[in-house]
Amino acid sequence: MPLLAQTEKHNEHPADWQGVFFFYNTPMSNTTLGNTTLGLIAAAKKLRSELDSLQFSAPVSWVYNPLHYAWSAQEEYLKRYGSGPCRVFLLGMNPGPWGMAQTGVPFGEIDAVRSYLKIETRIGKPEREHPKRPIEGFACTRSEVSGKRLWGLISERFPAAKDFFAEHFVSNYCPLVFMDDGARNVTPDKLPACEVKELDAKCDQHLQKSLLLLNPEFAVGIGAYAQDCLQRVCNSHASLESILVCKILHPSPASPAANRGWAEQATKQLNDAGIWQ
Repeated sequence: MPLLAQTEKHNEHPADWQGVFFFYNTPMSNTTLGNTTLGLIAAAKKLRSELDSLQFSAPVSWVYNPLHYAWSAQEEYLKRYGSGPCRVFLLGMNPGPWGMAQTGVPFGEIDAVRSYLKIETRIGKPEREHPKRPIEGFACTRSEVSGKRLWGLISERFPAAKDFFAEHFVSNYCPLVFMDDGARNVTPDKLPACEVKELDAKCDQHLQKSLLLLNPEFAVGIGAYAQDCLQRVCNSHASLESILVCKILHPSPASPAANRGWAEQATKQLNDAGIWQ
């Protein structure tokens, strides 16, 4: 199934927007942005465009690309928090249906994005929308458990987002949401091998660019999949070989281990790696 181009036409027609347009602070002008931020924005736009050419087959029947219909929030996230450099780069797999799929922000549980990150923008719609997985933007009443856990831990340790992002950055390896006919989530590792190869080539290139721009000391995979992606990309470029790659337990409620005190386990893993003290 082709990934149909999900244009930004919804950013031109307010009637198509879901949720309420509101910034807690004035949106940042491009004239105030540094080279790292501009580089991250350019890299995200490049990935967004390149992914449009990919085709996906069973079990995938539906594909959402938040970098199109939720670009306003993704761009604001990069503008506010992607100034770099960062000491710790955290990487997830791909968006969840009630997190980044709705808000355009990695692990973007709605309340966390609105209250902690201070971002709330107009969100459009994908070209093809599964009736069981509507995009409602910041009007969505569902909560993404993984994002709630991750940003909950972060906000507890760093009550002000600016203090967290002074040394950290959070990203996703793949920005696409994959679903089968019944709207069940399909993770990238469940795609056919030939499709994984094409997807990985584009996502690896974007990850490499992000790491070169942010120049972290540590790269933390949120789960084993993300750790493998980080290790592969760091091993492929001489300038990235010195980055220390590790992982923390993924906060997904589908993981029995994560349901037994995820925050405490993740904190211990970060402490053991010498990242948090």
